[in-house]
Amino acid sequence: MATVSLKAVKREGVGKESAKKARFAGLIPAVLYGEGDEPVALVVNSREFYPVIHTKAGGNVIIDLAIEGRADNACKAIVREIQYHPVRRDIIHIDFQRISMTKEIIVRVPIAVLGEAVGVKSHGGILEHLLRDVEVQSLPANIPEQVTIDVTDLDIGHSLQVKHLTAEGVKILNDPEASIVTIVAPTIVEEVKVEAPAEAVAAEGEAPAEGAAPAEGEGEKAEKGEKKEEKEAKGKPGRDREK
Repeated sequence: MATVSLKAVKREGVGKESAKKARFAGLIPAVLYGEGDEPVALVVNSREFYPVIHTKAGGNVIIDLAIEGRADNACKAIVREIQYHPVRRDIIHIDFQRISMTKEIIVRVPIAVLGEAVGVKSHGGILEHLLRDVEVQSLPANIPEQVTIDVTDLDIGHSLQVKHLTAEGVKILNDPEASIVTIVAPTIVEEVKVEAPAEAVAAEGEAPAEGAAPAEGEGEKAEKGEKKEEKEAKGKPGRDREK
């Protein structure tokens, strides 16, 4: 694990009001515990702490913690937990754990995926990353910044488990059969064609609906029939003329 230095100041007041005042002053409330000692309330400068967690090692870093206001003002520690504001996402509290360089500790280490799977590159598969970190046990000096796994030879339907990880000097505590990555087949979406319904056709001999236009040719036939009847009526002698 990487090592960095950080200064802290013993915090006299505790509670919400004390923490609120500390944050207003650009400080982050914290607590240090472990190794059989009583918990100690601290504050650290936010500008000095952010570079600690943004190192290459991320959260897995050994801190040389120098505490002002204490006789034993120096110790080794790790960041055990960070609390963030739910909206602003700034750090509102830190838990430090005092450690001994000669005693094993348990921490979480990120998994880095290496290579491009053949199932993705050549067959259009999708890589699913199911497990992103593992819990390891080791002496502080032996804990790696990350553990790696190579997926180059993975084809569709294949996966890699925790048992395929290798890390010297550490014991991985996760279930060996837990899957880390798997290659799944691409999702195929079939296009469904919807045919428009056939138009309704009036039955043969059925009169068109009220207001509907007459069928093609029907209007012309009706008009010729009316003219024929009118002509025949003119050609017939009336009853009065016969008398």
